[in-house]
Amino acid sequence: MREELIAPCGMNCGVCSSYLAMENDLKKKGFGKTYCAGCLPRGKDCYHAKRCELLGKGNVRFCYQCRDFPCKLLKTLDKRYRAFYHMSMIENLEFIKKNGIERFLEKEVEKWHCPECGGVICCHNGLCYSCGLEKLKQKKRKYRWDES
Repeated sequence: MREELIAPCGMNCGVCSSYLAMENDLKKKGFGKTYCAGCLPRGKDCYHAKRCELLGKGNVRFCYQCRDFPCKLLKTLDKRYRAFYHMSMIENLEFIKKNGIERFLEKEVEKWHCPECGGVICCHNGLCYSCGLEKLKQKKRKYRWDES
């Protein structure tokens, strides 16, 4: 996990399906998933940076540094990610604020580490993009977790 892949909103872009698709070159493996280098590497194309003046001007690194934290936009995103993707941007940001980015990155490695191959598990479907591509091919809803 790399610090530059932690978005201002608290998303760990390193576990995002679009980032993992790029890292594992899934287009060459028959998947039509779009690629993304991560929110910070994309710069002004970051969803939140386009909508937040403080982020857009580079006045804050993380949303928790804003007096409006958590804003309506972040609350909406967080609600969706809690419901479908087993993560919370707001909890991530609160953890970073309290414990620092290094400890957060350590925690993320533990949380998203594939026990089978050591790869990275995707937050959008719970699959490892190193050893779980056959499962991904078979899924009807490729970007949702299988709830049993």
